[in-house]
Amino acid sequence: MLACRKILFPLALMLILGLLLASIKINALLWGQGWGLLASVIIIIALALLYWGFEQGRVSTREVAVIAMLGTIAAVSRVPFAGLPNIQPATFMVIIAGFVFGPRAGFMVGSTAALVSNFFLGQGPWTPWQMFAWGLAGTTAGMMPFIFPRTGARVMTAFCFLWGYLFGWIMNLWTWTGFIYPLNWQSFMATYAASFGLDTLHALSNAAFYLIFGPSFVKILQRYRRKLAVTLLPAEIREKASSMTGMLF
Repeated sequence: MLACRKILFPLALMLILGLLLASIKINALLWGQGWGLLASVIIIIALALLYWGFEQGRVSTREVAVIAMLGTIAAVSRVPFAGLPNIQPATFMVIIAGFVFGPRAGFMVGSTAALVSNFFLGQGPWTPWQMFAWGLAGTTAGMMPFIFPRTGARVMTAFCFLWGYLFGWIMNLWTWTGFIYPLNWQSFMATYAASFGLDTLHALSNAAFYLIFGPSFVKILQRYRRKLAVTLLPAEIREKASSMTGMLF
């Protein structure tokens, strides 16, 4: 049952991404001009629903504290590298958080990191897209232990490298719909081709950050996660312990 609950969150996120891509078909109903607005509305609604689902879920105060701490660390790590071309340690931090603490925590760390860091770097219509992209990175990282139970350093390095491109491709949708006219396959391919160099730098830096810091960071966070774990004893043992406590007092 617990595994099913953990999988439901990333499945919902994937469904929303599918709706986003499927909304391109509705572009014909909007006379070819409104897909950018429609896509942004879908992203904002998706974020609102996912935050609402997190709020309604069974989340301990310790888990909230961990998510807030990791989100802040990821956000702060992004600020000093803002002047470098697409080298963002935040992506690496979000992936590590999702891998250790699960899809739900990964999404919240990623979306929080984007929102908090943009208070220093500048908020704008790109913020919901960054929140969604980094949240999706954390969510998919949280699914890795279920898909590859023996995930090692090589797999995670490749995963971090891949997300350097995936993050850029998601953000390219915002660039394409917000700044490019007309919206057709030619302009779409040109937008993605123009970002290939920056996306490659992002991918290489993600892989480098994991190779240098990844294994040690994972061990530290896993040790902290074990300290947060709560194990319920069987009912018989609890009743016996309660009776013994009553006899003592």
